Amino acid sequence: MNSIEAAGSGSSKGFPGWWRVVLAIAAVYNLIAGFAMIVFYHEGFRGLGLEKTAFNLPIQLVGMCVALFGVGYWIVSRNPVENRNVLLLGMLSKAIGPLLAVRYILRGDLPVWILIVFFFADLIYLVPFWLIYSRCRSLVTQARSRTA
Repeated sequence: MNSIEAAGSGSSKGFPGWWRVVLAIAAVYNLIAGFAMIVFYHEGFRGLGLEKTAFNLPIQLVGMCVALFGVGYWIVSRNPVENRNVLLLGMLSKAIGPLLAVRYILRGDLPVWILIVFFFADLIYLVPFWLIYSRCRSLVTQARSRTA
């Protein structure tokens, strides 16, 4: 038995029920948001009051990454200990995205109200993601010290 298997059941059984709920909500949200960025990118520009670009590949690639994070959150919800590092990547992206938005707001390129979007899309997940990640990391550390 390796240390990850020893850290818990490996699956989401035995962990607080809110973990799966938070991760499932994040997964569904990211899948929908990513799909929207891939397919409805022109509407996104219009909603932000920005001029549409002639080259949309970067926006669509970001949408693909957002959707892939949705898949990642779903995978984490099924087996949080083993997939905790996927959650760490998601947590980092949810912290960095709003920081980039603030930069563009300060430059005058984005309206201040966009922070509301970043709050509900990213910032509200930081604390629960950190709690889940920290607990999973702690379980692995404890299991490794027992098997060493």
